[in-house]
This record gives sequence, C-alpha cells and structure tokens, in this order.
Amino acid sequence: MNKDEFRKLLLSKKLTDEDVNIVIKKVWYIIEHPEFKKRLGSDFYHHGNMTLGQHIIDDMILVYKYGKKKDINLDLALKIALFHDLYTMPWQNNILSKNKKFTHKHGFTHPIEAVINAYTWFSDDFKNMDDAKILIDGIIHHMYPFPVAILDNKMTNNLELNNFSLLKKIPEDVQDIIFDSCNRSRFLHLSWASPKYVEGKLLSKADLMGSFGEFKSLNGFLALITGKNSSIRK
Repeated sequence: MNKDEFRKLLLSKKLTDEDVNIVIKKVWYIIEHPEFKKRLGSDFYHHGNMTLGQHIIDDMILVYKYGKKKDINLDLALKIALFHDLYTMPWQNNILSKNKKFTHKHGFTHPIEAVINAYTWFSDDFKNMDDAKILIDGIIHHMYPFPVAILDNKMTNNLELNNFSLLKKIPEDVQDIIFDSCNRSRFLHLSWASPKYVEGKLLSKADLMGSFGEFKSLNGFLALITGKNSSIRK
C-alpha cells in the first residue's frame, strides 16, 4: 500500500480531506513500515478472510472518528490502535503453532507479542515513560473483557511467545511496565483487567465493535478456540 492508496482507503471510510491529511501526517510512518506492510498481505488473515493490516487500519479509523471529539491524547490513541495486534505469526491454520497450554494460545498471548514487536520496531514512541505506560497498557488489555496471559517479572512462567527473544532486549524500565500491566487483576494465571487509560479504553471499544462485523461464518468464531478455519480462501 502506497500513500495514495492509503489516502483513497481513508476517504472511502467517509473521512474528510482534512481528516485524511491529519491521519496521514500522524501515522504514515507506521503504515509504511515493512512489518506493517507484511500484515496487509494474505499470509496474515486475522478474522476470516480479512487481513490483519485491514483490521488494524479499520480499528484506527474508528478510534480517530470517536477520539477527535474527546479530550484525549489522540496521537497515543492512534498508536495504540495501530500497535495493538502486531503479533508475530499468522494464527489461523498455522501448522507451525506450538502452543500447548490453553492459556498460552494466540488469544491470550498475542497482546504481549504485539507490545514487544511495537517497542522493537517503533522504540522512539516509547521513550517518554508516561506515554509508554499508556501505550503498553492499552495494547496489552485491548481484548477486554477477554483476559490476557500473565507474564511475571522474572520471565520464569514459560509463557509461549513467538518473539520471546526480543523481550530480553527491551530496556528493564520498559519491561517493568509490561510486567506490571500483565499482572493487574490477576486470577488463575490470567489478567482480567480493563485498560487503565482512556486512550486504551477507546481502542478496546473500537476493536470489539469492529471485530464482530468481521466474522462471516461459524468457522471464524470456532477458530478463536481451535486455531483452524476451513473457510479461509487459499
């Protein structure tokens, strides 16, 4: 996707020319990143036949439409939207998936993978520690009321992350924010917390609204549990 294609997509979602210019100025550096572009391809189907990149952009547009009317940090809200699902591997029909424990499966772990990848690829956005707290908490708890797996601060709980090696390269002060967020409202090896900050709450609502409209078959819903979706076109 080039900038002109991105502009046309935004216009097709009923954003004004002014809105489109604002969004492009704020987020194009993320959209043009090679890892984001990879997730716009058919190797990364997210819900049914919708690509991960499409899903993320749709969520971001919802966040912009609602967020521009609210007293929030819109820049951070848009970043949470664009970072929230940057997990490492496609999850539907993935024969390489090695997750054995139920609470280690994609649905419970992908927010943690996403925050690790987001920091790895866009570390400048996390330099301010106050911003980092908002970004990290919003990403990790974007699935609320669905819980997220616990990651303890000694990394001894054998959580099956596809990008675990990258976590060890993140500065300790940022790691501490990740650990603290993962352990909020802890019960039965899972964190049941809602997003702490308004920017994260907005993305969580947008993600819930958008996701329900993306499932086109029962197989899509069942895939959330089994990881297998026979409805995906080849």
